[in-house]
Amino acid sequence: MSITSGIQNQLKLRPRADDRTGQRSGAAGLPNKMTARGVKVFYGAKQALRGIDLDIQENRVLALIGPSGCGKSTFLRCLNRMNDTIEGCRVEGQIALDGEDVYGKAVDAVQLRARVGMVFQKPNPFPKSIYDNVAYGPRIHGLASGRDELDEVVQTSLKRAGLWAEVKDRLREPGTSLSGGQQQRLCIARAIAVSPEVILMDEPCSALDPIATAHIEELIDELRANYTIVIVTHNMQQAARVSQRTAFFHLGEMVECDDTEEIFTNPRDERTQGYITGRYG
Repeated sequence: MSITSGIQNQLKLRPRADDRTGQRSGAAGLPNKMTARGVKVFYGAKQALRGIDLDIQENRVLALIGPSGCGKSTFLRCLNRMNDTIEGCRVEGQIALDGEDVYGKAVDAVQLRARVGMVFQKPNPFPKSIYDNVAYGPRIHGLASGRDELDEVVQTSLKRAGLWAEVKDRLREPGTSLSGGQQQRLCIARAIAVSPEVILMDEPCSALDPIATAHIEELIDELRANYTIVIVTHNMQQAARVSQRTAFFHLGEMVECDDTEEIFTNPRDERTQGYITGRYG
């Protein structure tokens, strides 16, 4: 079976986005949670992104695909200013969250990252208990007024991450004692414990086995009812399974963005066609 045929089968098997939301498929009429206009990124003298314009729709999963080194993760890190931590990195253009420029002088980057959380490629639980991993964010942001409220936040977050039933009797054990897939779900629980509005995921399944990957993909589909999600993935079948919109990046440019089904079955640009059919990448 060809790459394209496999992806088309995935698209046929999953529920259509408009079936689940009552909305017509496509960009029209859907509110944007975040927008990017003319975004350029430089690492020293090297330009990594070249004028990205992109809308990120509310309560949708947007997949960023493209060859290694094309700028997907660089763009993702722009959305919550993680590039601020990289020496020599410079970001130009505008990125807005609910219409507010996230690079504005009045915006606190720490508070922004509470609103726009991130799940990294490899699970990175803190060297703390399962409970304290999830409670860490609410504690430092003052989101729980007492122990009972904190307990409720931890339990709710673990339930939303699909992990509560597996760890409810192990909350004092180290987070690092969990399996790889469980650790990634713990990191998702940690991210949602501070009530973010957007969740960024940078290849969240690349270090996981197929069963753990399936758990994370099911979780992504459930989470989008409450969160806007942007996921970077090298796995095109995964993009077809979990996303409603897909953006194709190539050599620092965003070539095109459209409904996932359109990108994989009727791309407008020859470069997109070449990538999804495996001619390069």
